[in-house]
Amino acid sequence: MKTIQIQLSTIRDVQDFVGIATAFDGDIDLTSGRYVVDAKSIIGIFSLDLLSPITLRIHSGDADKLITQLDRFIVK
Repeated sequence: MKTIQIQLSTIRDVQDFVGIATAFDGDIDLTSGRYVVDAKSIIGIFSLDLLSPITLRIHSGDADKLITQLDRFIVK
């Protein structure tokens, strides 16, 4: 499992993120506070507090490829 912090600032960011996430075969979760949602669910993502960075957890051995595709959302 890999964990990183991401920021989704706009509706377009959320749409692009979900597009990338749904193409990934493994399980991906987003966590904000005590809430955990499926990262492939646009409705779930909009239920989170998007004003702050959120935690992305990738449950797959091929996480590095996904992280490369999500680079623009990663909080550095």
